[in-house]
Amino acid sequence: MFRLRPFGEGRRRRRKKPQKSPAETILNSFLSENLESMRDAIREDFCTDIIEENERFIIEAELPGLSKDDIDLELEENILTITARHPRQEEHEEENYIHRERRTGAYQRSFRIENVQEDEITAAFENGILKIDLPKEKEEEPGRRTIDIN
Repeated sequence: MFRLRPFGEGRRRRRKKPQKSPAETILNSFLSENLESMRDAIREDFCTDIIEENERFIIEAELPGLSKDDIDLELEENILTITARHPRQEEHEEENYIHRERRTGAYQRSFRIENVQEDEITAAFENGILKIDLPKEKEEEPGRRTIDIN
């Protein structure tokens, strides 16, 4: 027979975790920050949103820290490709940085697009967001006609 138990009733006692020393806490914090940085550096793409409206699709790509000149947008055989390049920045040795991180490298995303008016595609880049407007092809409404019978 099945019986519901309110939360907390019949639970096992939880063990207390051993207290960490301040040195362990600092080391764990340092290691987790470095692992996060490494994960972000390895990531080879960027975030995108795809929106469908009645007459268009919209792709928004998040590309912070870039200029319009760092981005290429290409359409070939129904494949839309966004390529972004984070240029390597000059090192300033006279600065007394304690910690400095800059993203460099190239990132690329491709999307198969169909049923859009290729000649009407537009793009704009503002505040780190690339917005691509893809107007849908006009759907032809089925017409009415009579068919001769032989």
